Amino acid sequence: METTGIHWPTGQATSIQNVQIRMSSEYGTEHQGLFIENGSGGFINDILITGGKYGANLGNQQFTIRNLTVVDAGIGIRQIWNWGWTYQGINLVNCTTAFSMTNSGVGNQEVGSVNIIDSTVRDCQVFVNTVWTESNRSNGSLILENISLSNVSIAVNGTNGTILPGSPDSMIITAWGQGHRYTPTGPSSFQGGFVAPTRAKGLLARGSSHYYTKSKPQYEKAPVSLFISVRSAGAKGDGITDDTSAIQAALHSAAKSGRILFFDQGVFKVSNTIYIPPGSRIVGESFPVIMGGGAKFSDKRHPVPVVEVGHTGECGLIEWSDMIVSTQGATSGAVLIKWNLKATSGSGMWDVHVRVGGFAGSELQVAQCPTSAGNSSRCEAGFLMMHITKSARNVYMENCWIWTADHDLDDPSDTQISVYTGRGLLVEGENIWLYGTSVEHHSLYQYQFSDAQNVVAGYIQTETPYWQPTNDTSLGPYPTDTTIQDPIFSNCLSGPCSALGLRVRGGHSLAIYGAGLYSFFHQYSTSCSEPTNTDKCQEDILSIEDVGGDMIIYSLNTVGTTDMIVRDGHRLARYSDNLATFASTIAYFTS
Repeated sequence: METTGIHWPTGQATSIQNVQIRMSSEYGTEHQGLFIENGSGGFINDILITGGKYGANLGNQQFTIRNLTVVDAGIGIRQIWNWGWTYQGINLVNCTTAFSMTNSGVGNQEVGSVNIIDSTVRDCQVFVNTVWTESNRSNGSLILENISLSNVSIAVNGTNGTILPGSPDSMIITAWGQGHRYTPTGPSSFQGGFVAPTRAKGLLARGSSHYYTKSKPQYEKAPVSLFISVRSAGAKGDGITDDTSAIQAALHSAAKSGRILFFDQGVFKVSNTIYIPPGSRIVGESFPVIMGGGAKFSDKRHPVPVVEVGHTGECGLIEWSDMIVSTQGATSGAVLIKWNLKATSGSGMWDVHVRVGGFAGSELQVAQCPTSAGNSSRCEAGFLMMHITKSARNVYMENCWIWTADHDLDDPSDTQISVYTGRGLLVEGENIWLYGTSVEHHSLYQYQFSDAQNVVAGYIQTETPYWQPTNDTSLGPYPTDTTIQDPIFSNCLSGPCSALGLRVRGGHSLAIYGAGLYSFFHQYSTSCSEPTNTDKCQEDILSIEDVGGDMIIYSLNTVGTTDMIVRDGHRLARYSDNLATFASTIAYFTS
């Protein structure tokens, strides 16, 4: 009988964590543990699957999966389709085939790209089954980095047999891949080993070659007496009352007493900055919202944080999970999260999302911000979504979605809207982990790494605002601000100029394990993102400027853009040279 443990066709800001799925391991079983056939995710971690025909049977635009263990399955993980997928810290044990990416066969590969890093495979006949062949197309791209094999007969198997032999003993795959490569020019097709990038020591787990990871705190052993309810401390959470003072007092009290601040479900309106002091542990109930509104946040010439994590020069621990930060109405000067803290190891944000507009009470819905209205100051709702400042250290983010609404979630017809925010995620700090993050629909850029040091990210995903391009993105509604190193759009190559998905300006030790940079719309029309249309939605989507030779990107996937990579104003990679699935794909890029 065909049976599925969890069916999970989902989008961003979703997660599965700390789940066990147990199935029959008898010959001929039709069970599958985790089934995903569509969506635009997403993040999954800390999963144990035993038995089944397929431990996990997976297809989605993009996903990040961390700490997945599959034991005694016919096929541990079957990749049905994707544009890009990153697996980190997976363990595949006693499966006939550990990982299969052969769907639809030679010449019609539906898997765009896969990264597998810091993982273990044991007692399997085959680690990876692939049907990739060298061609002018780049689907079927694969990167393996820091993989430990034990008693695996074939490491990589292709249509004509063994590509990379395994061993009855132990072996390490340091770095191996297949697909299109740019070093930094290209493309050249490759299949085989390559020199792995040097990993920054500050990003590694103690005593390990693996990148540091930390699962979301559950506080399951903490007694009830260790929690402070923000509502019991005086906050209303009704979306109307100004809860600024009550929240601030509760944060100081919890941090000082070593207790955990519990945000009851609700919408907590604030009129001034909420400061999170070192020593804070904060968890939300069903994603409560901190919503900034009022005059304090209304002047984009003088931006003000809604939430500020530490002051410059402060050190200490922060744990923050399961919450949303938003704005209400015209708040063009709001910086939704500003992280200054020089954090100690273990600090971070898990399932903390930034959502601007498109929900009841936001005053940024279809009634206020229809697409027909054009640029409207009443719908300018954020200067910068999140700023990891120069003083910040050891910032860990996992499954965080930074989204300006493109449609009204609480409208029965899910109607498109035009809400305007300036910038997505600006990273200037050191020792930064970005696992399973997405940044979408901001006017100037989605991600910007500006002189950042020691950054590991993947899978990252972006979308360009649907209302773009305009004649000149830098002219509004958020003009270029050189004091925070905004991109200067006069430097765009020929063609429509829209927000950058990713801009890297200076810095060193940057490793991106999967990036999906998408531009689906040209002023609300989607025809430009069709693979057969040579008139693309925008010209450039990834800009690399003044960066040395220690930056790598694995599995770069773009949609709707003519140029996949521009470095120092010069085109390096075009979409037409790297056609794959719906997206164009580059397996490996180094600066």
